[in-house]
Amino acid sequence: MSDVQLATRIDARVKKAVEKLCEARGLKMNRFIEEALLDKLEELEDLSDLAALRKEPSRSLAAVLKDLKLHGKL
Repeated sequence: MSDVQLATRIDARVKKAVEKLCEARGLKMNRFIEEALLDKLEELEDLSDLAALRKEPSRSLAAVLKDLKLHGKL
């Protein structure tokens, strides 16, 4: 993976909080920010997956248990 530079503007208080946290925990700020962005991307992807799952038909517990018994899994 090649590295590129990302420039953005954030509130000075947020930057100071990130700097303090990274210094206190011995973290590199670049890595901290990259991991935070990756976490947010994953979270948003999970939300879109959840929206798709909610559109799928559901089954009653009784139907699921009956299916499991029928297939010898219960």
